[in-house]
Order: sequence, then structure tokens, then C-alpha cells
Amino acid sequence: MHSRFSDGSGTAGEIGEYARESELDFAILTDHNTLKAKEKGFEKWFGNTMFIVGYEVNDNKNQNHYLVFDLDEVVGKFDKLPDGDLGNRLSAKEYVKAINEKGGFGFLAHPDEKRNHLPEHPPYPWTAWDCKDFTGIEIWNHMSEWAEGLNDSNKLQRFIHPLKSIIAPPAETLKKWDELNLKRKVVAIGGVDAHAHKHSIMGFDFEIFAYKILFKSIRTHVLLQKEILKGDKNNFETDKKQILNALRNGNSFIVNNYHGSGTGFRFVAEYNGINYSLGDEIKFDPEKKKKIILRTFVPENGKIRLIHNGKTVDELEGLEGIWDSDETGAYRIEVWKGEKGWIFSNHIRVI
Repeated sequence: MHSRFSDGSGTAGEIGEYARESELDFAILTDHNTLKAKEKGFEKWFGNTMFIVGYEVNDNKNQNHYLVFDLDEVVGKFDKLPDGDLGNRLSAKEYVKAINEKGGFGFLAHPDEKRNHLPEHPPYPWTAWDCKDFTGIEIWNHMSEWAEGLNDSNKLQRFIHPLKSIIAPPAETLKKWDELNLKRKVVAIGGVDAHAHKHSIMGFDFEIFAYKILFKSIRTHVLLQKEILKGDKNNFETDKKQILNALRNGNSFIVNNYHGSGTGFRFVAEYNGINYSLGDEIKFDPEKKKKIILRTFVPENGKIRLIHNGKTVDELEGLEGIWDSDETGAYRIEVWKGEKGWIFSNHIRVI
């Protein structure tokens, strides 16, 4: 999401307050090519909401947008592009490498974006697939999906009801993500990409992607090792590090909160007496003749799919599922409500 420090319509302080009013545990601001919100002191607690500041970097063609976390500097040198935005003189491959070397990490933003119905907001896909050392992928982006499904017949309806039209992450992105996990761990997040842009449609002024509205949409849940005392200023940096490490390691899952809270969802495994969870890797020894036990628990009834190496191997309706396996590969869970995607877990990899 973005503030007035780049191309959003709200101030960083306003967005922090909206996040607090929405009762989010944490929210991350990712303005384009700037950490001004952090420099101005907005990385702090807003009530019980931790407000974290990262940024979004892009190349000189305004492509290959990369969400950057856990750094106190913006990597690269920038030129002003014809449209007024900034472009990095470094290539995507170069800035991803530099970010890693400095201790940061990041996610490909809206990698398969194809929207074409809003000329003032063209698509910004990821094209630098020769880059091999990114941390993860934003598999679900509210703004991208909303805009890609926009046409003249549904425009007014989608502006009035921005939450109803969101279905699921792009199949193309999920396919790439699963394929990447066959070779190495590539973790996923979801994002709303909130800008709160102002538009006039049929003589009516609309604010699309209003921050408080979109905070009811796609959320990334993290699993932490230690409980955070909300509002505790003394442990802010330690607690922030916990959240960022969970995102870095894939100890997380993505939920469209519009269809119900995902709180309480779990996907776990047990092998050779050891318990594993989202983002973990299991070293499988076929000589032990022991199977991996996979379990999932869902907070509300839904259609549960077990995905192995990108293919659905089982589907059931209910609140939980249990399976056993003696195959290596990448396992994850999807939960659907009717024809709408609800929960998408990160992988447990068996190597």
C-alpha cells in the first residue's frame, strides 16, 4: 500500500490510523522508491497495530516491481521517468542481489499483471525471470485482480463494490510459484496494493481501493514463536523482526478476509517424531520406511484442497483434513468457499 510519499492519496499517519481502526495486528507501507515514512517517524505502534515501513522498487522501464523489507536504505540510483515516476539505474537482477547482500529481502509484486482497461494505470509485470535469488512472490494482489476484470459493462458495479469481484490468485502465478518450489523455497504473500485513487465515473466521484475498505480484503497472517505485547514500544524492533522473519521464512498464509477470518487456520506435518509447519522443510529418508503425516485445520467450513507439486491430489469439504505421504515435493493447502478462494497456505517442502 502507498501513501502521499509516493502515489497514494492518504498520509502515512492516516493510513496507520485506518489500520488501527480496522484492528489489524500489523500493516506494511510500501511506497515507491522511498523510505520517507520511516524517516519521518511513522514506523511505530498505532494503538494495537504495528505499522512497518518497507518500499517498492522498480527498474528504468517501470517494470519488475519488488517489495523490499528489513532495510533502512533504498537500494540503487534513480532517474525520473517520462511519466514522472522514478526508475532504478540498476537492473532487477542487480537490485535484488544488492538487497540480499545488505540483509534485506523481498517479493515480486503483481508478477503476472495484465490489466489494460485503465490507461492511466498500465500493468507492471515481472519480466526478469533470469533473476533467481528473490525471496518470494506476491501471489494475490487486490488491485491487479480488480483492474484486470474491469470492463465497460461492470465498471460502475466494481467501483461501488470493490470487494465482491475478487475471486482467487491468478492461476498463472500459482503455477509459477509451485514450479519454483520444486527447486528451492520461494515464499508467498498477499497484498491489497491500496492507493485510494480518485476517479470520476458517469459524473460521480469515487475513491477506489479506499484503505479501510481494502483492509477487509486480502490479508497475510504470520505465525510467530513468541507472543507480541501489542503497543509495547520497548520491544518494537524485536517484535517487528519476528513479523519480518515470519514473512521471510514463509511462516504465513494468505486469506481473503471478506469471506471470513482465517485466524486459527493451520497446516502442519509430522515426520519421524518431529513437528513441522508452514515454511518448514522436511528431510525425507526413504530407508526409515516412515510416512509423513499432513494435517490441516480450518476455522470455518470450506472446500479444502491438498496441493502437491502444483496438482490437486485430494479435495474434501469440512473443517479439517489428514493425509499421509512418502513422496518428496512441495505441499500446500487451498480453502475455497463456493467458487471463491479463501485461504492459500505457504508450502511445507519435503526434500
